[in-house]
Amino acid sequence: MNNPQAKHEAARDQAHRYELTERIVQFIHHDGTIEPLPGLHLNRAASPSECIHGISIPAFCVIAQGSKEILLGIDRYQYDPGHYLLATVELPIVSQILEASKLQPYLSLRLDLNPTLVSSVMVEAGYPSHQSLSNVKAIAVSPLDTPLLDAVVRLVRLLDTPSEVQVLMPLITREIIYRLLKGEQGSRLRHIAVLGGYTHHITRAVERLRKDFNQPLRIESIAREMGMSVSGFHHHFKAVTAMSPLQFQKQLRLQEARRLMLGENLDATSAAYQVGYDDASHFSREYKRLFGAPPMRDVERLRKAAMETVVS
Repeated sequence: MNNPQAKHEAARDQAHRYELTERIVQFIHHDGTIEPLPGLHLNRAASPSECIHGISIPAFCVIAQGSKEILLGIDRYQYDPGHYLLATVELPIVSQILEASKLQPYLSLRLDLNPTLVSSVMVEAGYPSHQSLSNVKAIAVSPLDTPLLDAVVRLVRLLDTPSEVQVLMPLITREIIYRLLKGEQGSRLRHIAVLGGYTHHITRAVERLRKDFNQPLRIESIAREMGMSVSGFHHHFKAVTAMSPLQFQKQLRLQEARRLMLGENLDATSAAYQVGYDDASHFSREYKRLFGAPPMRDVERLRKAAMETVVS
């Protein structure tokens, strides 16, 4: 690296990553997730995790230390301190912390992205309001460049100056959105705000499926509502979500059934019926395929792991 400017940027990036790590360590002392500022979430883990099933939300995610993998359908996204992850649609995902230890815990932050704010920044920056009809995946990973990392560090510094949060946090958040819009994921981010292209229709379909996940799946009806053919709807839904509508609904049902058994002590048959399954044995087979164990055995394992975490 003979370029003096490149050397300077590399040194500054290294200093920023060190500062980001130190500030998160000082603010979150135990494993878990906290929200010290509205829409800003910090996460810490002292060991690699098992696969965790959850729902993504529109957000900008940065890792200060360690690494993580996100599975969306058959697509895998791995990122680390040199990369950021951008998610633009609420989708069922599987996440796993890959690198973490007591000496070097996994440390990350997530900044939730408000569609109205994204739209406002987009208009202010002079981006066109039209949108192409091309599909854009709902999740992707990109290199975390110097200006974006600098903005992230300034956002985290606000943790030490609560009196400045009300004025400076909206400004820094807008800067982060602006830099994302300018970067290689700009078209993905614009899909949060722009009412156009098939991605908007698929986002509406996702909302419909999430709301009515326990009802019979009527593809023809949903496609008609979106003004699309059945084959076109299937194609564009999978292009954005990496899943077919049936796979998407199945994951929603199984995740909700898991929550009901774990949080509300329902038995497997009751949970299956409540999320829309008529056949308990069919439910059990699909549950094992997704989570790796039959329903009650999986729930017992999760409860045991939670107790061990509390004890330790």
